[in-house]
Amino acid sequence: MKLDVLVFAAHPDDAELSCGGTILSLIASGKKVGLVDFTRGEMGTRGTPEIRDAEAEAASKILGLTIRENLKFQDVYFKNDDEHVLEVVKKIRQYQPDVVLANAIADRHPDHGKGAQVVKRATFLAGLKNVKTDLEGKEQENWYIKNLYHYIQTDFHKPDFVIDVSDFWETRMEAVRAYKSQFFDPSGESSNTLISTPEFMELIEARGREFGMSIRVKYGEGFIADRMPGVSDLTSLL
Repeated sequence: MKLDVLVFAAHPDDAELSCGGTILSLIASGKKVGLVDFTRGEMGTRGTPEIRDAEAEAASKILGLTIRENLKFQDVYFKNDDEHVLEVVKKIRQYQPDVVLANAIADRHPDHGKGAQVVKRATFLAGLKNVKTDLEGKEQENWYIKNLYHYIQTDFHKPDFVIDVSDFWETRMEAVRAYKSQFFDPSGESSNTLISTPEFMELIEARGREFGMSIRVKYGEGFIADRMPGVSDLTSLL
């Protein structure tokens, strides 16, 4: 199965929080989008791996993803080493995306920056025919992606470009709220982590508004490009 865009995330909910609106806009335009989580978030303070599996499935249905998988890397302890990178190479070659989205290049949670580096290495190695991988006993062909972009997470980074997600914001937030064990719920357990506070949800709203204002729309999502973005039509810019 070939995908147009493949999203990688260190944890379930990373993508929904950071690029859920972009995913929805891509799917609305007819693109096939898949998401591969590295871990089950099993080291998190709240919830359990089983709860987070169910939450990820619910969020996937809201987003309309073509596929969602979990590589079951060890949360917190996975490494930027050949073993982990090659597992990501296999997914890139399996789904042959034109565009790959990955975690923030640096962030509060060390898994985010580490995950970004794993994906960056994997996108390069996936194009090398002498790097051998196989899937279900069959050798995979090498695959060159066109572009790698990093979404922005808790820590602020100045984006290289911003996507208008105004029409998709409410559905995006519905996907975020599918992770009931992780985020603030007035009727749920008391907040005991940064992301389970009402202030964190206010940050998500404010960040979307800030990025939106930067391109003069209501809501936006920002990305950092792995290389200089190119524009073929000057009049197509917002």
